[in-house]
Amino acid sequence: MTTPRWLDPEEREAWLALVGTLMRLPAALDADLGERAGLTFFEYTVLAMLSETDDGTLRMSDLAGLASGSLSRLSHVVSRLERRGLVRRERVPGPGRRTVAVLTDDGLALVRTTAPDHVAHVRELVLDGQDPEDLAALTRVASRVGARLGGPIEVRP
Repeated sequence: MTTPRWLDPEEREAWLALVGTLMRLPAALDADLGERAGLTFFEYTVLAMLSETDDGTLRMSDLAGLASGSLSRLSHVVSRLERRGLVRRERVPGPGRRTVAVLTDDGLALVRTTAPDHVAHVRELVLDGQDPEDLAALTRVASRVGARLGGPIEVRP
């Protein structure tokens, strides 16, 4: 049995700061989006990723990656969004189980009305008050951790 590499005080401080953020940030985003649009943060992310495409359409597997969720979780969320008329699924002709999610006009309208307040909230919680070098460091750290969790996370300009 090997001896664990315990965290030194600086590592412990960084770890606890990250854990606190990881625990509180999703809840804060969910609460705000729930109040404003009746959406969870994950649901909003799905709609937003679709809205950033030229035709509002993405393969389900690609959408799962962009939304940082599993295909199973995405399938459940898309079912909820379909019931609300915000998204629809379409089968893609050909072999295999290929399905795309398509943003409806109502889904696009909801994203467009929700996005300004959501961005303001993200700025308030995370971005405002950060120095440019802190933002660059945050991007580097989050990207490295994300890569260790399952591959690179796409960051769009």
